[in-house]
Amino acid sequence: MPGVMNPLLQTLDRLAAAIDCLNEWIGRFTAWLVVALVLLVCYDVAMRYLFQAGSVALQELEWHLFALIFLLGAAYTLKHDAHVRVDVLYQANWMTPRRRALVNLFGCLFLLLPFCVLMVLSSVPFVEQSYGWGEASPDPGGLPYRWLLKAMIPTGFVLLGLQGLALAIRSLQALAAPPDPDSEPR
Repeated sequence: MPGVMNPLLQTLDRLAAAIDCLNEWIGRFTAWLVVALVLLVCYDVAMRYLFQAGSVALQELEWHLFALIFLLGAAYTLKHDAHVRVDVLYQANWMTPRRRALVNLFGCLFLLLPFCVLMVLSSVPFVEQSYGWGEASPDPGGLPYRWLLKAMIPTGFVLLGLQGLALAIRSLQALAAPPDPDSEPR
């Protein structure tokens, strides 16, 4: 039976590695959006306070970039295990790597992935409606194509769901591996 699972685990490992690679690339791109946002805010503040010249489009671009950073960066954050959780339990001495893998597997399969599916399914009509209306900023001088920003909602949750799938695969691999006697509590 272990010989039957080995090709499956190898295929799942390649899938998880591909997802990790995708989200690593998107996360690095998102890091440059943070730099762009900082520069944009500095420019906007300087223009407003030094030259009394503000721009609605610049202010909207700032919150658009912030939304992109949040939505596209969530999967990268999960990949690097930097999400908020109850570390007092997760890092406790009695939480072995296998128990952590079980917690991660349960959390991914029963909490994260269903939530991501729900968010994608409920946000796609929202994006379609915005696209159909040709929605733009209601403010004079604002940005057009609001649907593009709204399309990042399902995109971000697809990426987060994919990274959750990769975490579930890694958790399954950890559970399928023989236990390490050095990591067990004494």
